[in-house]
Amino acid sequence: MGLPTLGQTEIIRTFIALALLLGSAFLFGTLIEKIKGPRVVGEILGGMLIGGSGLFLIFPDFMNSIFSAYPEEGKVLNVFYQMGLIFLMFLSGFSTKIEVDRKNSKIITLVFFGATVLPMLGSIPFFNMFQEYFIGDKGNVFSYRLVFAIGVAITSIPVISKIFFDMGVMNTKFSNAVLTVSTFQDLLLWILLNMASRVADSGKLSLVDTIVVSVATIGMFVVVTILSKFMKDIKLKLPTNVFYTLSFVALLLISGLLYMVGINIMYSAFLVGYIVKTLFGSTVEANERIKYLEHFVFSFFVPIYFALVGIQLNVFHNFSILRFLMFFAIAFGLEFVGTWLFLIPGKVSNSTKLNFAITMNARGGPGIVLATVAYGSGIISIEFFTVLILTTMLSSMIAGYYLRFRQRRDKDVFNKLA
Repeated sequence: MGLPTLGQTEIIRTFIALALLLGSAFLFGTLIEKIKGPRVVGEILGGMLIGGSGLFLIFPDFMNSIFSAYPEEGKVLNVFYQMGLIFLMFLSGFSTKIEVDRKNSKIITLVFFGATVLPMLGSIPFFNMFQEYFIGDKGNVFSYRLVFAIGVAITSIPVISKIFFDMGVMNTKFSNAVLTVSTFQDLLLWILLNMASRVADSGKLSLVDTIVVSVATIGMFVVVTILSKFMKDIKLKLPTNVFYTLSFVALLLISGLLYMVGINIMYSAFLVGYIVKTLFGSTVEANERIKYLEHFVFSFFVPIYFALVGIQLNVFHNFSILRFLMFFAIAFGLEFVGTWLFLIPGKVSNSTKLNFAITMNARGGPGIVLATVAYGSGIISIEFFTVLILTTMLSSMIAGYYLRFRQRRDKDVFNKLA
């Protein structure tokens, strides 16, 4: 059996393209971190610099000679793009930790409904306002509207976690409540995104299909969660190379098999990460191994993924700054107001309401995954893709700077809820 291969010149051009993507993402990611912003924002900016919003406008022939050097180069780079996506979701699944403190269960419930249900319902009147410009090539109105509602409500676990770690406030009452809400919220929104993708692919909404996939998706997560309680004292020990190999086999194989039955690859990767955590996450060895994997993935695959997201952004063509500002105001406002209103019965201070309302607006990695999956599925247009990415970047920056401002004002503010 013979396999077609790339020539040496094509391979070298691919290496140069990856080096430019990685170098630009590293440079701008580091720069943004220096000014206390989320690294992911800088990595996307790095991609924008060498894409349609940067060097491509000045040196189109030169940039084409690197990123379009041969017909299949886009497909080759897309493999790295997809690897970055599934590893990001795998690590997000592994880091997911659901802990509902009985004392804070009321606040967690109120924040969940305020930051998820109310914003999604509140987005309904705005569907038609943007539809002409935001709907994708497949023209599926149902899928577009679902993605619009998700984009308004989604919150980022990875970005918020990184901000909490950097600030030294992880495992405080506030951070635990935010991360627990975000986990339940993202689980619901991944299911809805999976539904949107299936409807866009089939061209119709099958109620039976939707129920089956939703039940299966929730069921898998629930089963794994229940099993984790019984397995928390079981410590499976494997040699390091075997641990990595089996994890990668599970990641690729399960993602492929679940995709065949209608489960999106993004959610499948998240679930595999959660399964690996269930089987091995209670051991110190497993956590150390995942940290090593995390260092590699966040040094290579993930920056390339975010840079490739950025390279597709074009803020000079097929983009309206007015529609972006309108969507951002709607998304930020609905999330803010919904969270604030639902916390009123929670008997928390206004400053705590403000902390939740702004923090739940950080869209980070999940917001980017939403945009890339929806755009790749033809659900949304390139303009809405750009709007979602820019909304994610700006909302994450606002949340990060605000939380640091609050910490400077009161070092113990995140240990107080009631």
